[in-house]
Amino acid sequence: MVRRLSDCPSTPNCVSSQARDPRHHIAPLRFSGPAESVMTRVSQAVLSLPGARLELATDTYLRAQVRTPLFRFVDDLEFLLDSAAGLIHVRSASRAGTWDLGANRRRVEKLRRKLEGPAPPRS
Repeated sequence: MVRRLSDCPSTPNCVSSQARDPRHHIAPLRFSGPAESVMTRVSQAVLSLPGARLELATDTYLRAQVRTPLFRFVDDLEFLLDSAAGLIHVRSASRAGTWDLGANRRRVEKLRRKLEGPAPPRS
Protein backbone atom coordinates (compact mmCIF):
# COMPACT_ATOMS: atom_id res chain seq x y z
CA MET A 1 0.00 0.00 0.00
CA VAL A 2 1.40 3.38 -1.04
CA ARG A 3 1.39 5.91 1.81
CA ARG A 4 3.49 8.65 0.24
CA LEU A 5 4.26 9.81 -3.28
CA SER A 6 7.78 9.70 -4.65
CA ASP A 7 9.92 12.70 -3.74
CA CYS A 8 10.75 15.29 -6.39
CA PRO A 9 14.35 15.43 -7.57
CA SER A 10 16.30 18.65 -7.03
CA THR A 11 15.66 19.70 -10.64
CA PRO A 12 12.73 22.06 -11.43
CA ASN A 13 10.84 19.55 -13.60
CA CYS A 14 8.57 18.14 -10.90
CA VAL A 15 5.63 19.26 -8.77
CA SER A 16 4.14 17.46 -5.78
CA SER A 17 1.51 18.28 -3.20
CA GLN A 18 3.71 16.51 -0.64
CA ALA A 19 6.84 18.56 -1.46
CA ARG A 20 8.01 20.80 1.34
CA ASP A 21 9.93 23.31 -0.76
CA PRO A 22 7.92 26.02 -2.56
CA ARG A 23 9.62 25.46 -5.93
CA HIS A 24 8.16 21.94 -6.20
CA HIS A 25 4.99 22.32 -4.11
CA ILE A 26 1.54 22.39 -5.64
CA ALA A 27 -1.76 22.28 -3.75
CA PRO A 28 -3.44 18.87 -3.47
CA LEU A 29 -6.68 18.30 -5.33
CA ARG A 30 -9.92 18.49 -3.36
CA PHE A 31 -12.87 16.23 -3.94
CA SER A 32 -16.43 15.93 -2.80
CA GLY A 33 -18.78 13.04 -3.04
CA PRO A 34 -18.19 9.38 -2.29
CA ALA A 35 -14.54 8.41 -1.95
CA GLU A 36 -15.33 5.07 -3.62
CA SER A 37 -15.80 6.75 -7.01
CA VAL A 38 -13.13 9.44 -6.84
CA MET A 39 -10.26 7.36 -8.25
CA THR A 40 -12.49 6.37 -11.17
CA ARG A 41 -12.94 10.07 -11.91
CA VAL A 42 -9.17 10.59 -11.58
CA SER A 43 -8.40 7.78 -14.03
CA GLN A 44 -10.95 9.14 -16.52
CA ALA A 45 -9.44 12.63 -16.26
CA VAL A 46 -5.92 11.28 -16.72
CA LEU A 47 -6.92 9.19 -19.74
CA SER A 48 -8.43 12.31 -21.34
CA LEU A 49 -4.90 13.76 -21.57
CA PRO A 50 -3.16 13.21 -24.92
CA GLY A 51 -0.49 10.52 -24.63
CA ALA A 52 -1.65 9.24 -21.21
CA ARG A 53 -1.45 5.59 -20.21
CA LEU A 54 -2.37 4.05 -16.85
CA GLU A 55 0.30 1.88 -15.25
CA LEU A 56 -1.37 1.04 -11.92
CA ALA A 57 -4.75 1.89 -10.44
CA THR A 58 -6.17 0.91 -7.05
CA ASP A 59 -8.89 2.34 -4.81
CA THR A 60 -6.40 4.78 -3.27
CA TYR A 61 -3.46 5.13 -5.70
CA LEU A 62 -2.99 5.76 -9.39
CA ARG A 63 0.20 5.89 -11.45
CA ALA A 64 0.30 6.88 -15.12
CA GLN A 65 2.74 8.04 -17.72
CA VAL A 66 2.13 10.85 -20.16
CA ARG A 67 4.10 11.09 -23.40
CA THR A 68 4.45 14.71 -24.52
CA PRO A 69 3.15 15.36 -28.03
CA LEU A 70 6.05 17.31 -29.52
CA PHE A 71 9.25 15.68 -28.30
CA ARG A 72 7.69 12.43 -26.98
CA PHE A 73 9.23 12.83 -23.50
CA VAL A 74 7.73 10.60 -20.82
CA ASP A 75 6.42 12.19 -17.63
CA ASP A 76 5.24 10.31 -14.54
CA LEU A 77 1.96 11.17 -12.87
CA GLU A 78 0.89 9.88 -9.43
CA PHE A 79 -2.22 10.34 -7.29
CA LEU A 80 -2.78 9.27 -3.69
CA LEU A 81 -6.22 9.48 -2.07
CA ASP A 82 -6.56 10.86 1.46
CA SER A 83 -10.28 10.26 1.93
CA ALA A 84 -10.33 11.43 5.56
CA ALA A 85 -9.07 14.88 4.51
CA GLY A 86 -11.02 15.02 1.23
CA LEU A 87 -7.75 15.39 -0.69
CA ILE A 88 -5.94 13.73 -3.52
CA HIS A 89 -2.18 14.19 -3.35
CA VAL A 90 -0.57 14.55 -6.76
CA ARG A 91 2.91 14.39 -8.27
CA SER A 92 3.88 15.08 -11.87
CA ALA A 93 7.52 14.77 -12.95
CA SER A 94 9.61 14.59 -16.10
CA ARG A 95 11.79 11.50 -16.45
CA ALA A 96 14.41 13.28 -18.54
CA GLY A 97 16.01 16.71 -18.59
CA THR A 98 16.16 19.30 -15.89
CA TRP A 99 13.56 21.87 -16.86
CA ASP A 100 10.06 21.28 -18.16
CA LEU A 101 9.03 24.88 -18.96
CA GLY A 102 6.20 24.48 -16.42
CA ALA A 103 4.56 21.57 -18.25
CA ASN A 104 4.04 19.42 -15.13
CA ARG A 105 2.47 22.28 -13.15
CA ARG A 106 0.15 23.12 -16.08
CA ARG A 107 -0.84 19.45 -16.39
CA VAL A 108 -1.83 19.25 -12.71
CA GLU A 109 -3.80 22.50 -12.94
CA LYS A 110 -5.63 21.20 -16.01
CA LEU A 111 -6.55 18.04 -14.10
CA ARG A 112 -7.59 20.15 -11.11
CA ARG A 113 -10.11 22.04 -13.29
CA LYS A 114 -11.51 18.73 -14.57
CA LEU A 115 -11.73 17.06 -11.16
CA GLU A 116 -12.85 19.91 -8.96
CA GLY A 117 -15.61 20.96 -11.33
CA PRO A 118 -19.05 19.40 -11.23
CA ALA A 119 -19.15 15.63 -11.49
CA PRO A 120 -19.97 14.39 -15.00
CA PRO A 121 -23.48 12.99 -15.46
CA ARG A 122 -23.81 9.25 -15.00
CA SER A 123 -24.67 7.30 -18.10
